[in-house]
Amino acid sequence: MALPKLDSPTYETELPSTGEKIKYRPFLVKEQKLLLIAQESKDTKETMQSMTQLIDACTFNKIDVSTSPLFDIEYLFLRIREKSVGSKITIMITCPDDKETKVAAKINLKDVGVQMTVGHTNEIELSKDIKIFMKYPLLSDIAKVENEGAEASVFSILQQCVHEVHHGDIVYNRVDMTDNDLEEFIDSFSTQQFELVTQFFETMPKLRHVVNVTNPKTKVKSEVIIEGLDNFLV
Repeated sequence: MALPKLDSPTYETELPSTGEKIKYRPFLVKEQKLLLIAQESKDTKETMQSMTQLIDACTFNKIDVSTSPLFDIEYLFLRIREKSVGSKITIMITCPDDKETKVAAKINLKDVGVQMTVGHTNEIELSKDIKIFMKYPLLSDIAKVENEGAEASVFSILQQCVHEVHHGDIVYNRVDMTDNDLEEFIDSFSTQQFELVTQFFETMPKLRHVVNVTNPKTKVKSEVIIEGLDNFLV
């Protein structure tokens, strides 16, 4: 005789990028197993693949992970994780004043959300007649640069995220550019122009939370900004 099927509760949240309402459920043990195995393997691509499968299943296949901005995916995963295993976590934070003392900080994941820096824009003016429009990184973009060094990965992500180049009235779409042409274009940036582009990544929407800590040795109180999904996966 077949055993009864268990029902999962359903919740609703809004995508940070569009405000669209999305229904989701907690992950099941079978899905958690896949994620834990991938995390233990320390294989970034395997972890991301498991995360993709988990989000697909838990959002009832309403989210296309391959085309969704990374911050949407991280936000959804955090909400799913919160409803699956609890919202209270404890993380270790290094005190900024001496950069060595670590303290435990308790965080409620319900208080963690995606924040955008004031003044952030995806339109970057390189000169009077040349500007570029950026798109936000995807989960797949991060997977592609997994084995690259820090400096190389910056340029790789930049190439992945150039959406359009405008030269006066002429518009160059990314699909019409070769990788070599785009690489030569980026290599021709001045230092100031490159800083304008990197500012896009520094200020783009991210999971961000401010934690107040007190160094037990120096008694100095500090505010620490926690960013990125990895810092909330404990």
